[in-house]
Amino acid sequence: MKLSRQLVKNIIEGAVFASPMPLGLEEIAVLFDDDEKLSRKELQSLIKELQTEYALRALELVEVASGYRFQVRAQFSPWISKMWPEKPPRLSRALLETLAIIAYRQPVTRAEIEAIRGVVVSTQIIKALFDRDWIVVVGHREVPGRPALLATTRLFLDSFSLKSLSELPPLAAIRDLESISREMENTTVEQQKI
Repeated sequence: MKLSRQLVKNIIEGAVFASPMPLGLEEIAVLFDDDEKLSRKELQSLIKELQTEYALRALELVEVASGYRFQVRAQFSPWISKMWPEKPPRLSRALLETLAIIAYRQPVTRAEIEAIRGVVVSTQIIKALFDRDWIVVVGHREVPGRPALLATTRLFLDSFSLKSLSELPPLAAIRDLESISREMENTTVEQQKI
């Protein structure tokens, strides 16, 4: 049985809205029976239509590394953030510097991060990045001591609303880590499902 285009869009919209995590095309495709299957191209076309339909709304359908999700547009965060009186933990300059080095230089060892920053990286910073699931050990450098190689995760990309590392701003554009920290505090609100 062939489903109407509008019904398929409604199913996609409902599934993405109901999912606590971003949904990839493969996960969306399994919602449909064999006789209702759509090609990857058809699914992408329907998602583009949904994104257009949401263009003038407070919510937007965005693609991140793990798939598609709804989030509140950044321009509405000053109002929406009032729903959560407790502020998200502020990200320290040291944590942001460490994360930036890992993101731009991955895979990288702790010693390499320390050489770039010029100071020792505290265990708490590395632990905080692991606790947020923003970094992972992807291997070990073949040198004495076999230090861990650190890299970012899909959750890191999702948290910063990125599809891939190629969307990171050029290093020359990163001057003010304080403004990045303030922007990260607002991403918590943007990612909230309404």
